[in-house]
Amino acid sequence: MEKEIKRTNYCGELSLNDLNKTVSVVGWVSKKRNLGSLMFVDLRDRSGIIQVLIKTDSIEVPDIRNEYILNITGVVNKKDVANPNLKTGEIEIEASEVVLINTAKQPPFIIAEKTDALEDIRLKYRYLDLRRPNLLKNFITRAKIVKIAHEYLDQNGFIEVETPYLAPSTPEGARDYLVPSRIHKGQFYALPQSPQLYKQMLMVAGFERYYQVARCFRDEDLRADRQPDFTQIDIETSFLTQDQFLTLMEGFVQKVFKEVIDVDIKLPLRRISYDEATNVYGSDKPDTRFDLKLTDIKDLFVDSEFETFKNAKYIKGIKVENFAKDCTRKKQDTYNLLAKKFKLNNYFVIKYENNELVGSIVKFFDEKTKNGLIERFSLKENDVIFIAQGNILRNVNFGLGALRTDLAEELNLIKPHTFDVLWVVDFPLFEKSEETGEITPCHHPFTRPVDEDLDKLETEPYNVYSYTYDIVMNGYEAGGGGLRIYDQETQDRIFKILGFSEEDIQRKFGWFVESLKYGTPPHGGMAFGLERLTMVLCETNNIRDVIAFPKNLSAVCPVTNAPVNVDDDQLAELGIKIVKEED
Repeated sequence: MEKEIKRTNYCGELSLNDLNKTVSVVGWVSKKRNLGSLMFVDLRDRSGIIQVLIKTDSIEVPDIRNEYILNITGVVNKKDVANPNLKTGEIEIEASEVVLINTAKQPPFIIAEKTDALEDIRLKYRYLDLRRPNLLKNFITRAKIVKIAHEYLDQNGFIEVETPYLAPSTPEGARDYLVPSRIHKGQFYALPQSPQLYKQMLMVAGFERYYQVARCFRDEDLRADRQPDFTQIDIETSFLTQDQFLTLMEGFVQKVFKEVIDVDIKLPLRRISYDEATNVYGSDKPDTRFDLKLTDIKDLFVDSEFETFKNAKYIKGIKVENFAKDCTRKKQDTYNLLAKKFKLNNYFVIKYENNELVGSIVKFFDEKTKNGLIERFSLKENDVIFIAQGNILRNVNFGLGALRTDLAEELNLIKPHTFDVLWVVDFPLFEKSEETGEITPCHHPFTRPVDEDLDKLETEPYNVYSYTYDIVMNGYEAGGGGLRIYDQETQDRIFKILGFSEEDIQRKFGWFVESLKYGTPPHGGMAFGLERLTMVLCETNNIRDVIAFPKNLSAVCPVTNAPVNVDDDQLAELGIKIVKEED
């Protein structure tokens, strides 16, 4: 007969209200202290930790070691000395029965809020890492967000619809993960980068309000806030203006912050244009919890003898107060490594010390230029200016923006436990590809241009803006979307500007374009990145902290070692042969 596990309470839920009660708990041994006739065990389950007092000369006690699973029955007593670091720190259980449920190997690292293990080891033994209370808390937060999404969207008339995982390959900005077809050898499905085209067809179908907690797959280079497989709270609506839609989404954001972490988000959210975000903050996802704004200083160098600045189309700078003494040569070399990522040779550093400008390039400035810099930046003793110059505005802006973010972290300019939530709107419709120089869509070819720019589509395409928007939280793009093209004439114009032939259109997404010919309503939507939203609320900067079994930066699952080789028989069945690269 199967032995029943006795449990009346969860460990972390016990309190002074339970004094003198006999309770049964079950959990893992977090810590053991053996004092001879007395043994203290910290028992952990998903709700928290409770201290257990075991009088070893009074009851039978099995062998107890860290991470063994115990079922303990006993009376709740008040401690003589409370532990303020524990939610249950005022009480303990005096055990009357200790049952060993299962043993455990010695863990490869300390399982506690703070651990000594490197991330590689923690990810390899992720099932142990997830026992740590701080990580468990992250997943409770994630689950609450999903629950609120269902509640809010259901209450606002949305219909939850699942879309296919096995789909055709379509151009959406990243590489597809391909799935070979056994039945149709030589042909492939693609795992969806997003449900974008399917959800637009649901609008054609007349669903009006759709949502889905959707898995998405993108084969792209990884970083701290990116994974190859991730989750979106995916949303699409019909017949709403951009203002109406953003207002609806703001209600969801406000509800999430209040109910999950009890933070009040004031509505309406601030909206800043893409141009302001990039020109003032150096990012299309600006963190505005600190200052360090970009300042345009090109006009100060129009007549300069310093050829590097005189010939540059764009020159901008940021001021860091009271940093001159700490801005060492070694630090400047580190900053310059960041500059090179944005195709900038370096940042020019000028200090203001003893009421004068100091730096290797200052000797090239006349008095008018020096005074102009002092006045433009309102320089005070010990201030520093970082300057970037170049002929590509994006590189200058984003290069200084990245430095701005690094300096804010280094100098602790961000107040802890603060939340900065805003919309970035009015993105350009097109951009020039750095690789080919060709015109490409900033988002996708079905993004709707703003009505007032329609007459500039063919003549000034790079000056055309779109009905697009990103929601930015603490410097992370937590979601984004836009209104979609719904009339065939505009769609045809966009295709021509992008250089798509009729054959290209039919081959890449002809099935979708066909659907738009059957009475497409005005529609638009967005997707919240569930992991990034959870990251912000959990105040972590690593997306792997909010994914149960994440991939590492090499796109490998450390627990399972996926991707792995498969048998030749499996490949033969799919009509696939592996061709090894020659050395």
